Amino acid sequence: MATRKLLRIAAGFAAAAGLSVATGETLTGGAQGGTALDPDRALQISQSAIGKPVGDHAFLDRQGRQVRLADYRGKPLVVNFVYTGCFSVCPTTTARLAKAIREARKTLGTGAFRVVTIGFNLPYDSPEAMRDFARRYGIDDPSWEFLSPFARQLPQLVADFGFESVRTAGGFDHITQLTILDADGKVFRQVYGDEFALPLLIDPLQQLVTGTPMPVASLAQIAERIRILCTVYDPRTGRYRFKTSVIGEIVSFAVVTVALFGFLWHDRRKRRRLERHA
Repeated sequence: MATRKLLRIAAGFAAAAGLSVATGETLTGGAQGGTALDPDRALQISQSAIGKPVGDHAFLDRQGRQVRLADYRGKPLVVNFVYTGCFSVCPTTTARLAKAIREARKTLGTGAFRVVTIGFNLPYDSPEAMRDFARRYGIDDPSWEFLSPFARQLPQLVADFGFESVRTAGGFDHITQLTILDADGKVFRQVYGDEFALPLLIDPLQQLVTGTPMPVASLAQIAERIRILCTVYDPRTGRYRFKTSVIGEIVSFAVVTVALFGFLWHDRRKRRRLERHA
């Protein structure tokens, strides 16, 4: 019930943003038909995508180069949909998302995951429009790309992500949704709303980063994995901090392990001395 309420709020924000677009402008692409967004249906479609693989769709990046979704596999991927003609709520939503992404990178590491923003209002969300959108909101994260899909793939693309939108006279009604893909390109979690509370974003990413086997080539990487495992969200500060209880457990385990090996080594030497004098 709480999730449905949150989804209705998110849809309401997006609807307000849609009405801010100039009346009379022809908008195409990404719309799923109908006259109004049904929050219950949108939630069902969104949730039904969880656990399913997303197709290897092709896009144009901000420089007009063709890329594929498979190019972003190997790490968790955060994906959201926008339309660049939104000037009301989108600036606030985008600023909040950028802040949440910065905090997530501080907690998990700058290279732990990637971010992709997809424009669904074709042909208007062109590479040039997406480049201007990123510049307008000051997003210069090298691991955050802004993509324009191809019109023929758009219906299947939004279906794969469980993204529901309805074209209106003034723009679009759509849910404010973040989709988190795992390293293999499957939908792992859907996050709703425009606040982007840190636990809702960081916790699933943390699960993917720490739960997926990754090659460890150095002591620095081992230390980074331990650091990630030892962080916990602090609601008083709104940030993640080291979990002292886990650190204490690790230290205690290390002390006990060293003591055990010391005892076994000492006992082995004692037995050898007794055997020599027997």
